[in-house]
Amino acid sequence: MKVRYRNSDTTTIEIETSEEIAVTLTESYRKEDNLARKCRYHHYSYDAIDFEGEEYADPDTPETILAASEAEAESNARYAQALTLLTEVQRNRFLMYAAGLSTHEIARREGTNQKSVHESIEAARKKLKKFYADTPSN
Repeated sequence: MKVRYRNSDTTTIEIETSEEIAVTLTESYRKEDNLARKCRYHHYSYDAIDFEGEEYADPDTPETILAASEAEAESNARYAQALTLLTEVQRNRFLMYAAGLSTHEIARREGTNQKSVHESIEAARKKLKKFYADTPSN
């Protein structure tokens, strides 16, 4: 049986082969074309693991992206709710501390002593810790 064989350099040759090999080649071409079509139209492939290996597969699917964005939105809402428990001073100092400023730098910026900054940050941490311990995450 003659089969058209596509080389990697896009040239085509005809070869004489057994029917079993011809069926295998034809099936392989069909799967390859289907995969190329999926990649072209959807920019991801569920079959990439089968054809190219784990490193070429995209782990993100529309469903996982949506689930992650919903989880992130819920987490952000809980964080915003937790911050409302803090006083204005505690919130500002905690956010500056979380941004990487030291208690000495925060005290210098606010014109206060380092001990009061440290105490308000610790009070904020305790309130936040209690909030997250008492509020179940979904």
